[in-house]
Amino acid sequence: MAVEEEGLRVFQSVKIKIGEAKNIPPYPGPNKMRDCYCTVNLDREEVFRTKIVEKSLCPFYGEDFYCEIPRTFRHLSFYIFDRDVFRRDSSIGKVAVKKEDLQKYHGKDTWFQLQPVSADSEVQGKVHLELRLSEVITDSGVISHKLATRVLECQGLPIINGQCDPYAAVSLLGPSRSEAKKTKVKRKTNNPQFEEVFYFEVTRPLSYTKRQFDVEEEDVDKLALRVDLWNASNLKFGDEFLGGVRVPLRVLGQAGVHDAWYFLQPRENGGKSVKVEDLGSLRLNIVYTEDHVFPSEHYNPLRDLLLDSANVEPVSASTAHILGEVCREKQEAAIPLVRLFLHYGKVVPFISAIAHAEVNRTQDPNTIFRGNSLTSKCIDETMKLAGMHYLQVTLKPIVDEICTEHKPCEIDPVKLKESENLETNRENLRQYVDRIFNVITTSGVRCPTVMCDIFFSLRESAATRFQVDQDVRYTAVSSFIFLRFFAPAILSPNLFHLRPHHPDPATSRTLTLISKTIQTLGSLAKSKSANFKESYMASFYDYFNEQKYADAVKNFLDLISTSGKWDQKSIETPIMLKEGSLKVTIKRVDAKGSKGTKGRFMIKRAQGRKRFGMKNFKKRWFRLTNHEFTYHKTKGEGALCSIPIENILAVERLEEESFKMKNMFQVIQPERALYIQANNCVEARDWIDILTKVSQCNRKRLSTYHPSAYLNGHWLCCKHSADTAPGCTPCTGGLPANIQLDVDGDRETERIYSLFSTYMTKLIKMQEACGSKSVYDGPEQEEYSSFVIDDPQETYKTLKQIISAVQTLEQQHTKYKRDKFKKTKIGSQEHPIGDKSFQCYVHQQPENTTYSI
Repeated sequence: MAVEEEGLRVFQSVKIKIGEAKNIPPYPGPNKMRDCYCTVNLDREEVFRTKIVEKSLCPFYGEDFYCEIPRTFRHLSFYIFDRDVFRRDSSIGKVAVKKEDLQKYHGKDTWFQLQPVSADSEVQGKVHLELRLSEVITDSGVISHKLATRVLECQGLPIINGQCDPYAAVSLLGPSRSEAKKTKVKRKTNNPQFEEVFYFEVTRPLSYTKRQFDVEEEDVDKLALRVDLWNASNLKFGDEFLGGVRVPLRVLGQAGVHDAWYFLQPRENGGKSVKVEDLGSLRLNIVYTEDHVFPSEHYNPLRDLLLDSANVEPVSASTAHILGEVCREKQEAAIPLVRLFLHYGKVVPFISAIAHAEVNRTQDPNTIFRGNSLTSKCIDETMKLAGMHYLQVTLKPIVDEICTEHKPCEIDPVKLKESENLETNRENLRQYVDRIFNVITTSGVRCPTVMCDIFFSLRESAATRFQVDQDVRYTAVSSFIFLRFFAPAILSPNLFHLRPHHPDPATSRTLTLISKTIQTLGSLAKSKSANFKESYMASFYDYFNEQKYADAVKNFLDLISTSGKWDQKSIETPIMLKEGSLKVTIKRVDAKGSKGTKGRFMIKRAQGRKRFGMKNFKKRWFRLTNHEFTYHKTKGEGALCSIPIENILAVERLEEESFKMKNMFQVIQPERALYIQANNCVEARDWIDILTKVSQCNRKRLSTYHPSAYLNGHWLCCKHSADTAPGCTPCTGGLPANIQLDVDGDRETERIYSLFSTYMTKLIKMQEACGSKSVYDGPEQEEYSSFVIDDPQETYKTLKQIISAVQTLEQQHTKYKRDKFKKTKIGSQEHPIGDKSFQCYVHQQPENTTYSI
C-alpha cells in the first residue's frame, strides 16, 4: 500500500525468516518442556503467528513471512509465547527492533536476546500537548507564574482486552513538588479527544515590584511536566499503564509557549528486573525495504533501456543482462526484472533471448539450465508469479490431505519406528506419489499461457542447439516445471502458499520422499537408480519404472510447451484464493421499503439490540474463490451467505469513526453491503487487495462510495441525510483483473535503479573491461574476468546510457531528500518528538544512495 507524500508514493515491505529459538527457560514443573510459538507484530499489533512447536526449549520454526506494511510503525516486534496444558498463552520474552535500526540487520541471520515483557514496556501511540507559561494576577494583586497544560488528543493507543478506555494523568514535577490531575475517561476509543486544560502554579513570589520579583522555589528550568496515559479498568488489579512523556519546562523558551506531538514512552524502571540471558534468544533474518517512487516520467530513460533489452544484439550487451552481471546474487536482479517485463507484456521475448544465448554457450545437453544463471532465476520468478494459482488448484488438495492424515511413509529401514511396518509405509508413499504424479500430468490444460510460451521457446532453442539428442527438448522444460516448480512446492508447501506453516518433522519427511520421487520421474533420466544415493530410494523407484510414467511425462511436457494452443483456459473447479476468520455484519436494502420509500437502507441488528454496535459483529469463517465470496458459521460448515464475484461493486476501507473499530472494510453489492473487521491491518489490506483484484472487471463497479457508515439518520462522512445518496468519495481502483500480474512498473524500475546505484562500482569496472577489450583484445585481466562481454563496443554504449540514467535519478533523490529535511518540523503530527527514524535516515544515507533501505 502506497502513502502519497509530496508527489511521491512511499512503499514499505518486510520479509522475515523466523529461524529458531534457543535456551528458553524451562517450565517450572516436572516436565520442564514448553509448547512455544512466535508472533510478528507491528508495534503491539500481531500480523503473523508461527505454528506451535511442542515439547522443546530450543524450538525450530523455519517459517517465512512477507507483507506490505500498510501503516506507520515504531517497532517491529517478535514475541515468544508458551501454551500450557490448559491452552493458556503466556509471554516468555520479546525482541523489539526500532524502525530506524532495521537497516543494521538487513538480510543477515542475527541472534537477538529475548527481553522481558511487562505492562510498563508495552507502549505505542502518541499524544498532542500544548504548554503555555503566563503571568497571573491573584486576588491579592500579586503576580505569579502559572503553567496552562492542554491535553488535546492521543492517537494509536493499544487495545486492552478488546477495547480501550483511556484517560490522562498530568503532573508537574520538581525537586520539592509533585502535583497530579486527571482528564475524564474516554470510553471505547484508542484515539481519544480530550481537549482539557490544567493549571499549575509555577512560582510563588515573596514580593513584587514593576522591575522584578523573587522566586521562592526552584527555577522553571528545573521543573518538568509528566503526562501518563492509563486504561481505566474494572478489574481488581487496577488501571493499565499505556505510556507517558516527560516534558522539561525549559522547552518553553523565551516565548513561553510549546505545542507538539510526542511519542509515548515506557515507564522508567518499570517492571521486574530480569536477567537478559535467562530468557534465551531468537534467530531472525529481516529484510526491510522502503521505496520512494517518483512520478512515472522520471523513470522513462531507464525503463526504456530495460524494456528494449530483448532487441539488443547480443543480449549480453542489454541493460537487463548487465544488471544480472553486476548484482551479487542473480535473484536480486531477477525479481524486479521479471515483474517489470510481466507488467509491460515483454517477459517472453526477454527470457527467450537470454535463454537462447545461454543454450548456445552450453556444451553438454545434460547440464542445460542446471546452473543458477539469470535465465534460470528469471524463469523461476515468472513461474512463481504467473503460476501460483495453477499450483494451488493442482497440488493444494492432495498436500492438505497428506498434512492432515499423518500416514507413516518412512522407507529408510534405519529410521523406521518399532511400531511401523516397512511394506505398509511403502504402500502409503506409493499411493501418494501416484496421486500427485497423476494430478500434475493431467493438469497441462491449466498451465498459464505465459509459462507455455516460455517453455516453447526453451524447447525450440534446445532442440536446435543439440539436434542429435532427442530428449533434450523434454529435459529443457522438465528442468523447470518439475525440478524448480512442482518438486520444491511439494518439499516446502509453506513457501508456495499451499500451507500456512512449515510441516511437522514427520510430514516434512514424507513430503521430502515424494518430492525426490516426483523430481526423478519428471527428469526422464536414462538411469533412474543412479539418481538416488540411498539404496532404499532406488528400490522404491522400481514401482514406477514403467513406460507409462515416461509417456505421461512426455505428453504433459508436449502439451505445456506448445505455444499459443491454450490461449483461453477454462477451469471448471473453483480455485480457493483465500480463507480465514473475520467479524461481519450486514447493511441491506429492505425490498418492501420503509415509510413508503422504496429502496431505503436498514440495518440488520442483533436480536434484542436497539443500537447498531459491536455486538452486531459475528465471528465467521470466510472463503474466497474465483467464483464466489462466502462466509460460514465455522470452518467446514455450509455457507450462510454466498456472493457471486460478479455482484461485488466495490471493496473499500471503512473509517474507524463508524463503529469505533479498527481494521474495517466494506464489500458493497446491489442492495446490501457487508461490514467486515479483520484481525489486523495487514490482514485487512490483503483481503481488500484480493477482493478488489478478483472483481475489478465487473461491469457495474461503482465509481464513488461512502467511506463511513449511515448512522443516526445521516452518512457520517458527508452528512447527507438521504440513505440512498450517491457516494461522496471516488473508489480506489486501477488494479488489473489478473491477480497474479498486479505489478507497479514504476516501483519495480525504482528498485532496479536502487540496485544499479548500489553496484555503481561494478558498473564502472565493467565499463573499464569493455574499454580494455575493445582497444586491446589480449589476455583478460583477472579483475574483469567475472563479466560476460560478447561485444565490448555495444556493451560500453549501454553502460554509458545506464550510468547517465542512474545519475539523473540520484540527483532527483538527493534534491527530494534535502527539501524534505528542510520542511520537516520535529514535533508535528507526522514527526512526533521521539521519532528519530527520519533524522537518522537523512544523516546516515550517503549522497548517492536511493531510498530503499
